[in-house]
Amino acid sequence: MTTATGVGSWPGDGSGGPDGAAYAEAVRTVLGEAPDLPWVPEMPGRGATAGMVGRTLAVVAELGADLQPAGWRLTSGAGVDQRRARSLLGQDLDTVEELAEGLTGAVKVQLTGPWTLAATVERPRGDKVLGDHGARRDLAQALAEGVVDHVADVRRRLPGVERLVVQLDEPALAGVMAARVPTASGFGRHRSVDRPEASEALGWVLSAIAAAGAEPWVHACAPGTDWALVRGAGARGLVVDLDVLGAADHDVLAEHLEGDGSVALGVLPGTDPGAAAAWPGDAYVVERASRWLDMLGLDPAEDAAGLVLTTACGLAGATPAWARRSTALLRSAARSLQG
Repeated sequence: MTTATGVGSWPGDGSGGPDGAAYAEAVRTVLGEAPDLPWVPEMPGRGATAGMVGRTLAVVAELGADLQPAGWRLTSGAGVDQRRARSLLGQDLDTVEELAEGLTGAVKVQLTGPWTLAATVERPRGDKVLGDHGARRDLAQALAEGVVDHVADVRRRLPGVERLVVQLDEPALAGVMAARVPTASGFGRHRSVDRPEASEALGWVLSAIAAAGAEPWVHACAPGTDWALVRGAGARGLVVDLDVLGAADHDVLAEHLEGDGSVALGVLPGTDPGAAAAWPGDAYVVERASRWLDMLGLDPAEDAAGLVLTTACGLAGATPAWARRSTALLRSAARSLQG
């Protein structure tokens, strides 16, 4: 059965009212417009502690971190910004718990994956964790441990949910493997990570999600993402941008769908596609998804039970109007594809 969901982020910075009110409105919209697979919204416009890295460092309890001028850096103990990130995450989950009371079925949460985390967070003495083999291993293992507690917390808050999806955002994975992540000086690039190590670290976290009773997904909207590696590491859901897929990617995704995996296909942009009067309608989304399935030789009724429609990337850069419209449009198109 084709369903619809969102990648994770939502527009807004809380400036139109108290943060809690703005976030509550985002949760209400998601619950109302994506009832088959609602997600816990992220609102990174509120600052670094609400962004995907800050939110994930709030979950990684074994490692301290704090904000520096260059971004997040590991420290000997939790800094004030990491504590703020944990507090904000707790407040947001309180809101979800209240507004989603009695929710059954499915829900999705998002965290930053180990390789994007390693390519973003600095070591205590500077430069990215990515540059130190031991440090990136420790960070991935700490994330694997933290995600287990996070899953337990979400399940405690939403006891009626039968299917919990945990999505790892890995926009930097392709750059990590292609040696495109810049060093602190900006004049060099970190060496590429080989496939076995990339698969192992990602697999630690995906396995921890599965062992905790949740469904592990991976999202990346960067071209060149090695989806065969991601699938081999244990991802049950692959969240992709249709517009950046290569020929080899289509083959991997088709095999994944035929193997009872889930593919969340980004068929709408994450930012406003021009003037509101020119926004696409239901027929446009249905046609894009149908043409992709036809290209793969798959029958929507028989071979695409795991197909999920979504936007290409998150909605943090969209207007609130497009965020609401695109979410409703995806739901309508998913139901049309079901026949």
